Amino acid sequence: MYFLTQDANLNCKHMNGLVQIVPSQDLVAIEERRVLVEPDPEGKAIAGCPMYGPAIKPCTTTLKVQRGYSDFLRIDGRRISLDTVTGLTDGTPPGSVQYEVRRAGQDFVSEIS
Repeated sequence: MYFLTQDANLNCKHMNGLVQIVPSQDLVAIEERRVLVEPDPEGKAIAGCPMYGPAIKPCTTTLKVQRGYSDFLRIDGRRISLDTVTGLTDGTPPGSVQYEVRRAGQDFVSEIS
């Protein structure tokens, strides 16, 4: 499971919706790209979700991460985000559209499970 960096690509399940990630820590970096920690993937804007129309709300925000934080490693007390991060979006139908990692942003540093 690779660590996520600020170059990670997270998308809603509608494929084109890209999560706008902003790292919140500056203590640890991989190739000068900051590692994402809890709660970096949460509450972030999603741009480009193609699902819209009457009674359809596109994915515009990520909700709480359901899984994908390290159980072992922390930076400044916050769990590291791994390439298994997933959670729900605010898109319709409510409680069913997930976001997930498409690319970790690096392929050098991982956590062994």
